[in-house]
Amino acid sequence: MSTEVATVGAGGVALLLGLLLTEPLRRFALRRGITDRPSGRKAHTRPTPYLGGIAIAVATLAAGVAAALAGSAFDPVLAVVLGSAALMCVLGLIDDLRQLSPRLRLCVETSAASAVVVAGGHPTVFGGTFDAVFAVVWIVFVTNAFNLLDNMDGAASSLSVVIGGFLCLTALADGSMGLAAVMAALGGSCLGFLFHNRHPARIFLGDAGSLFVGFMLASTMMVVHNDAEGLSGPASLLLATLVPTLDTTLVMLSRYRESRPLMQGGLDHIAHRLRRLGMTVQQVVRCLSVFAVAGCLAAMLVTHGLLAPGIALVVVSATSVGAVGLLLKVPAGATAVPHADVPAWTAVADGARCTVPPSRDQSREPRKDTTLLPAPGTPAG
Repeated sequence: MSTEVATVGAGGVALLLGLLLTEPLRRFALRRGITDRPSGRKAHTRPTPYLGGIAIAVATLAAGVAAALAGSAFDPVLAVVLGSAALMCVLGLIDDLRQLSPRLRLCVETSAASAVVVAGGHPTVFGGTFDAVFAVVWIVFVTNAFNLLDNMDGAASSLSVVIGGFLCLTALADGSMGLAAVMAALGGSCLGFLFHNRHPARIFLGDAGSLFVGFMLASTMMVVHNDAEGLSGPASLLLATLVPTLDTTLVMLSRYRESRPLMQGGLDHIAHRLRRLGMTVQQVVRCLSVFAVAGCLAAMLVTHGLLAPGIALVVVSATSVGAVGLLLKVPAGATAVPHADVPAWTAVADGARCTVPPSRDQSREPRKDTTLLPAPGTPAG
């Protein structure tokens, strides 16, 4: 079987699996109560399951491995990447069911990232141990950036389709046929899942999905750019993950300036600020996707030597600083306060549940700790 046929087949099969597996998982989660559900501290009325990430992981692993084997492209590096990503999915699932400590999560993520770097290599910037440490830290950062990015219906899954498609083309050009098939499968499974996750979402990725997707994308980027030297590697990695990187930077800076705990949930992400500017959920997702496409195209130009990495880094850094500065001027959701007896449904936040009026659009972050109510006049989406 030719590489192109195997890759396209992986994407198509994964799309169908992601589309078909999500609904039974949604129903199973509702029966088992694996949901963002009402409780004594929350008066929301619409339980929403968290098992969407399981559908994406199963579809990606099944279709990707089958295509890699059919194309005789399954190698030890691919096995390490897939095994480590599966571990991330299990870690996220456990966290969805019983919240784990940040320290334990970070230890497992660092171990999995280290395994990928040891097996698959990394770009060379300065040479020596520093590059390996940077590679591990970067994989962990992107993994958690996607975990935070899952804060609005369809946002994380849409960006995963875009970045996964870009990485599929990059891996094909690099000769990494197994990784190309897996990226096609990841993009396809996310696209299938998106039919259930688009606004208004009927199921969420959960930590199982966001950690799996983020780790798969970050690890694949690292492996396909392992022969890059100088600034081309960092430039390509930054450009391809421009949206999640900017979102995490904005959130951390915003919370630091407001003297809030960095890991406390809130309505201060890019998506939330764009909603406050009057954009609908669908428009926000399209806007983020367009920026992701632009970043990925620029990364491809750098990878193929058509754009100087130094110029790309200067331009993207200046643009990012300007964008973050402008977004910081957009009022974020006010610090939420505990509230109980309000007829509402809950939007999930990283580190918090945000209780919002039923008339508001859904906006989420993946962590699940406390019930929060935005201050009067604060859009929940």
